[in-house]
Amino acid sequence: MGFTRLEFPIFLALVIALVWATRRVTLRNAILLAASYYFYAYWDYRFCGLLILSTVVDFIAARQIDRSQSQSIRRLFLLTSLCVNLGVLGFFKYYNFFIESLADVWGHWGWGSQTLQIILPVGISFYTFQTLSYTIDVYRRRLRATSNFLNFALYVAFFPQLVAGPIVRAKELLPQLAVRPTFSKRRMYGGFQQLLRGAVKKILIADRMGEAVDVVFAGPDLYSTVTLWIAVVAYAGQIYYDFSGYTDMATGAAKMMGYRFPPNFRHPYLSSNMAQFWRRWHMTLSRWLRDYLYIPLGGNRLGRSRTYVNLMVTMTLGGLWHGAAWTFALWGIWHGLGLAVHRMSTTRFRLSRGVGWGLTTMVVLVGWVLFRSPDVSSAMSILGRMSWPTAGIDWFPPLPLLMIGVMVIEHACWAAGWRRPRRLPADRWYSPVVTAIFLWSLVLYAPQGFRPFVYFQF
Repeated sequence: MGFTRLEFPIFLALVIALVWATRRVTLRNAILLAASYYFYAYWDYRFCGLLILSTVVDFIAARQIDRSQSQSIRRLFLLTSLCVNLGVLGFFKYYNFFIESLADVWGHWGWGSQTLQIILPVGISFYTFQTLSYTIDVYRRRLRATSNFLNFALYVAFFPQLVAGPIVRAKELLPQLAVRPTFSKRRMYGGFQQLLRGAVKKILIADRMGEAVDVVFAGPDLYSTVTLWIAVVAYAGQIYYDFSGYTDMATGAAKMMGYRFPPNFRHPYLSSNMAQFWRRWHMTLSRWLRDYLYIPLGGNRLGRSRTYVNLMVTMTLGGLWHGAAWTFALWGIWHGLGLAVHRMSTTRFRLSRGVGWGLTTMVVLVGWVLFRSPDVSSAMSILGRMSWPTAGIDWFPPLPLLMIGVMVIEHACWAAGWRRPRRLPADRWYSPVVTAIFLWSLVLYAPQGFRPFVYFQF
């Protein structure tokens, strides 16, 4: 069930009515868990078994890790959790990728290889990282294992953030699930406004930009350099408004039920260096990679050379987390290089904010070409045509260009500190007027057809 489909508002309204009419925490959480599994099964009920498997394994493993005083037993259950979760993720997401990548080598030695028709379960990358963070935190004794299976199952499957994040830590959500939140009209209204803002981002801005992106990236050799640059900038806007729109809708839906999620975006395209970009883009994934991969590898504690290696490993694996393709691996390597160069440059010279912003934006845009291209050869072709004036079709799609203008104006307002227009206070006369305009615009100007969220494929 997608957030932008007509059935979702009906589903959400029914769930909200049921949970606020229920006083007992246990019954409320049972309703939310049933609703979450229904939400996931609406896409494909067969993969609910994987969600249950991950939940049961990590619940038992964390309990045993928390109870045991034997380090070998604790490591055994941590390893069990890692093997099960990463094994399932690896099979469904990476089996065909590795088989195809090794096919030439195996063929040289006369070995056969065969890919499988594997369907990638939606959201598997997100809930796998979420449950792993819980088990690892218990192992590190930074969190006590919960004895309430219902609450833990809801933590894993909570439908607003189940399929595309944000990646919520157990210490952030489990305590909220243990108590019944107090109903607040202000929180309900704020949640609705955030959900509506996310829908506007996704449907009116991201999807319109996506129309130009899809056409140009389907045949990039046909278009001129200028049009290719327009398409790449449009994709930067599409993926930002699409994913931050999903986050706003997820956070708004959770807020309407009385729960809080951590922020996931903070205008990353205003960043003046690559480290700042990753502190603003997909913030919950950045925290996960830092705390459970970069720091355990040694972080910046083992010398300059090892720091660069750790950055490259972390970002390469972060790229592969997004998808099983060499384009994603190269995207991660590219960002790893960007972070390494930034760290290296800070010890030698300091750039002005404007120059830093320009260089960071160029690095990010080149990265988006790798991220969006169907294969490496297409990405190299696009980058080659973008780097030198090349003849081709000059296409200037009006609506995507208008949405690029909206993106520029919105970021300029944020940079200037003019952020109040983003909020619609309940006590202001213009709030219901603007809300009605948003709702009518969603009905009237939404693109034809259904466009799934970009991050559903991960």
